[in-house]
Amino acid sequence: MSGTIVWLRDDLRLADNPALRAGIDHGGPLTVVYVLDEESDGVRTLGAATRWWLHGSLTSLDTDLHQRGSGLTLRRGQAATVIADLVEETGADAVYWNRRYSQQERDLDAGIKQSLHDDGVEAHSFAANLLWEPWTVRTGQGEPYKVFTPFWRACQAMPEPRHPLPKPRELPDRHPHTATDALDDWGLLPSAPDWAGGLRDEWTPGEAGAAERLRHFIANGLEDYDQRDQPSADAASGLSPHLRWGEISPYQVWHRMHGDLEPEQRKQAPAFLRQLAWREFNWNERFHSDPLETTNVRREFDAFPWREVSEDELDRWRYGTTGIDLVDAGMRELWATGTMHNRVRLVTASFLVKNMLVDWRIGEQWFWDTLVDADTANNPANWQWVAGTGFDAAPYFRVFNPDLQAQKFDGHRAYIEQWIPADELRPDPMVDLKESRRRALDAYDQMRRS
Repeated sequence: MSGTIVWLRDDLRLADNPALRAGIDHGGPLTVVYVLDEESDGVRTLGAATRWWLHGSLTSLDTDLHQRGSGLTLRRGQAATVIADLVEETGADAVYWNRRYSQQERDLDAGIKQSLHDDGVEAHSFAANLLWEPWTVRTGQGEPYKVFTPFWRACQAMPEPRHPLPKPRELPDRHPHTATDALDDWGLLPSAPDWAGGLRDEWTPGEAGAAERLRHFIANGLEDYDQRDQPSADAASGLSPHLRWGEISPYQVWHRMHGDLEPEQRKQAPAFLRQLAWREFNWNERFHSDPLETTNVRREFDAFPWREVSEDELDRWRYGTTGIDLVDAGMRELWATGTMHNRVRLVTASFLVKNMLVDWRIGEQWFWDTLVDADTANNPANWQWVAGTGFDAAPYFRVFNPDLQAQKFDGHRAYIEQWIPADELRPDPMVDLKESRRRALDAYDQMRRS
């Protein structure tokens, strides 16, 4: 029996899914599979918050597939072995997937594709999760862009991103004898204590939740997007975890921003698209700089004299008890909701790396475990930006003063008071901001001298 396997990864949607469309067009029984691969070399194990999100997203996707006469097959193990086993079980003569961009994932996919071809099985990958493939955006010298503004100009000069594909109304029959794991057996949800109550209150994983977030943002946030640096304003899109899991594609977002908008919304759309392009820039960095989560892109920082800090010190940062109000508010928002306002992310990261002199990789790992939108490009690239170690990075000597940032962007303290009870405001800070800034600059000078 011939048929098709569509292997989903970070593209958990039906609409604008080129691999799924190819599987439908190929004909025959259709097996839509998600593989939880925590064993292949170079694959980074998901953090706790993203595991929670994945459970909800797979549940939603399975429901959507069943409504169209299909269903989701779940398998766990090394992807190469799982896909080969599925081909044998189903007799499929084609396997389709959408591309991934880290070096480890590209190597894994290339090996699977070659093995399938050797066995006479068609294998093809598609562009689905980035507007511009990283190898297509190059300088005049053929090098990758390492500064955002010329990267963005180059992207804008390229042909317009394709229009999104429609959601299929129905799907081919599922292969009749394909076994699937039980999602609950994967243990993605937290066991006791249940720390995910705030995440459930804040988020609705899945394609429908993504569509609703975009609708709400356009109706309620886009025209006020110039207030996006104010953490108490309802001006952020909330789309980042949905984009991270591919529940909505950047093509859908791009063309919606160029669609039917009110005049004030249309005025703000370019600024939002610039932020979408920053995501592309981070993936460009990931493509050219693996492994981004462990290695300084600017290798001179290998000589930086990071401090050895105690777990008690780190826990004050992790759980928002530093005595610095904006930092503590942000870290508590993160713990409660699985997200943090972008401006506050910069402040909390700068405080750890510069005021506490902690290696950025320690902070990146904490965000990896607690952010619902943590992916292998944005999370480490943004940490390297703050630390001064990556593409187009903020200079290390640029140290965010969290008190001044609070005065500028949370002048009425609405955000701070939302997350910190009144009786906990302004305890003794764990560091002196002025002295710790001087210490950070001394450490930077020491690195440069070395």
